[in-house]
Amino acid sequence: MADTAAPNNGVSSLAIEAHGLTKNFGNVRAVDGIDLTVPRGMIFGILGPNGAGKTTLLRMLATLLPADAGSAKVLGFDLKDSPQEVRGSIAMTGQFASLDEDLTGRENLILLARLWGFRGRNAKKRADDLLTAFDLMEAATKQVKDYSGGMRRRLDIAASLVVTPGVLFLDEPTTGLDPMARKSVWRMIRSLSEAGVTILLTTQYLEEADQLAARIAVINHGKKIAEGTSRELKAATGSGFLHLTLVEHLRIDEAEQVLEEITGNKPQRSSEGAALSLMIDTPQNANRALAALIKADIELADFSMGAPSLDEVFFALTGQITETQITDGEA
Repeated sequence: MADTAAPNNGVSSLAIEAHGLTKNFGNVRAVDGIDLTVPRGMIFGILGPNGAGKTTLLRMLATLLPADAGSAKVLGFDLKDSPQEVRGSIAMTGQFASLDEDLTGRENLILLARLWGFRGRNAKKRADDLLTAFDLMEAATKQVKDYSGGMRRRLDIAASLVVTPGVLFLDEPTTGLDPMARKSVWRMIRSLSEAGVTILLTTQYLEEADQLAARIAVINHGKKIAEGTSRELKAATGSGFLHLTLVEHLRIDEAEQVLEEITGNKPQRSSEGAALSLMIDTPQNANRALAALIKADIELADFSMGAPSLDEVFFALTGQITETQITDGEA
């Protein structure tokens, strides 16, 4: 995996370089002409809702699915011409754990180490090194079926690193984890990046992309619709956001209608349904929106004007709410 050197022929510093990648499933275009450039050593985020094409894109880059059109190189190796070399340079952790639940955590890692060519004492040492690095040594002798969700996820990623890869693909690495377990996985991902591993991760969580990724590509319906740093994406809306909390929450539908009529923009409702966010281009339009609510006798408990969050950027780009909002902001 990691010991395969990229061709030494003046290759650029890019870990991943893709042009026009396309994948169809019948009449459905899951990935539609995506371009991607990821420098070596970077954490790069692919952000999008369920069904956006994130997993399909990763599976193509990992040579698990052939592209119908386009081209890509991973660490200088062409997906079509050198698939074995690509596979020897990467690791991939999917959305679901690929572990034997009846084995202990240590037994799983020893088995994988032996499959990778480690023998005897070296296989056990590699397993113990990974268990220590991922803070799993205390659970080493427990069967995986008795692990918590966060422990299983850390073990699953550890299993991908028996041989350290040049590029690690992480497909929604923290989906389903509680906030504490999620932040533990974040720390682990940062440490891998600091060790020089290039990481391409997909996520539905806005805060995850904000916290981890140096650059973020937003995809929707198979197309890349935006790319940049978190700051660049927030600036790309060219607008501020008006945040409103109503005194009477039961009037939120009425408030939404008033705001949309006065501004032409559809408000974004918070996950608990108690507050609204509205894209506003000028302070004057914010004043008009507030005046319209006052005229309708809709009382506000609080309001503020500020720069957009990544959630609001995503909503402005796609018109869709995100997993962050669906899970009440726990990202």
